[in-house]
Amino acid sequence: MSSPDPVPISGDLDLSQNPFWEQPPAQRYAAYAQLRAMQPPPFFEVPENPFGTDDRGYYALVRHADVAEASRNPELFSSAAGATSVVDLPVEFNEYFGSMINMDDPRHARLRRIVSRAFTPKMIKKFEDDVQRTAAEIVDDLLATGPCDFVQHVAARLPLKIICEMMGIGDEHYAMVLKDTNTILSGADPEFISEDMNEAITQLLASGQELAELVTGLAEQRQESPADDLVSALATANIDGEQLTPAELASFFILLVVAGNETTRTAISHSLNLLTEHPDQRELLLADFEGRIGPAVEEIVRYVSPVIWMRRTLTRDTVMNGHAYREGDKTVLFYQAANRDETVFADPDRFDITRSPNPHVGFGSAGPHFCLGAHLARREITAMLRELLTRVPGIRASGEPDYLLSSFINGIKHLPCEF
Repeated sequence: MSSPDPVPISGDLDLSQNPFWEQPPAQRYAAYAQLRAMQPPPFFEVPENPFGTDDRGYYALVRHADVAEASRNPELFSSAAGATSVVDLPVEFNEYFGSMINMDDPRHARLRRIVSRAFTPKMIKKFEDDVQRTAAEIVDDLLATGPCDFVQHVAARLPLKIICEMMGIGDEHYAMVLKDTNTILSGADPEFISEDMNEAITQLLASGQELAELVTGLAEQRQESPADDLVSALATANIDGEQLTPAELASFFILLVVAGNETTRTAISHSLNLLTEHPDQRELLLADFEGRIGPAVEEIVRYVSPVIWMRRTLTRDTVMNGHAYREGDKTVLFYQAANRDETVFADPDRFDITRSPNPHVGFGSAGPHFCLGAHLARREITAMLRELLTRVPGIRASGEPDYLLSSFINGIKHLPCEF
């Protein structure tokens, strides 16, 4: 199949350059609108590949229709070559970061079948009391502490505590898990990772190793003496004769603790900022919290898009929405851009907690890689906002967010709050 050679994009629209991700959010969303209008899809060179694995760039899928189509066709748009890096990673990274989001069926289906039993709505409901209790404890502490950094004292604590409790990991490991999580999802932010590429790679691998050793050691204990926690369930699970290997359990734990912690923290952090910037929406939510919190959470996730993108690689030549792709082409599914697609969302830059319908792709689009923890994330955001807005209704952001310098996670590092 022939197709015209891609024309690289440069300047303020270059998604491969840190200056793009240093822009204020409004400029980023305006750039997405320009990119969505381009045909064929914009192509970006990778400016620096520290691993020397390849030097091909990628197509940015920034339209909702393209993201949805690629997600529905995993046999064409493969995850096996890597989903969380625009360059192919060396094999040593896969030891810690080769989780099931970097797999295709049937291997992906096998792992998901084993671990999904922990993430059914029925199983998540078992954790609801823990989630609400932990949220209440966090607000107790907030009231005692007074104005503070909302990310550190509120948003970061709930998902980390819940995931560690689910896994059976004790309080003494929280600081280490948080540090390693911050390192793994640091992007290019010098607050969390070295600006020297070789040092940064060493830091990433060390964080992965530390988390892997934590959970594999715990799994060995649980095989001898099972407890009522997720590590026990996964370490001893035998579904149709299938079990997780120690390496599979470790990489799944890293996926769970990194994705489940950082993305929910990001959504909670942004929610305070959004409800401060949009007092009319805060009033709407307070007027009927239980009736409006469901669609409000969906709108927060759409508007924020905690995970900005995932990558796929073409397994063969194909045509999608009028453009010809070649086998081996890389595509990056920009969920954040798709969630502002004006052909799908009326007035997409407006924050509207009553928005309906709201077919956002903040948890990924429909397909085998739809976020396994979406149910849990929704419940955690709901519980935290319920406690905050009923017990501290005057809480608001008292300064500008300090954003994470990352193309992958739309994070807030620090956000001062007052009440």
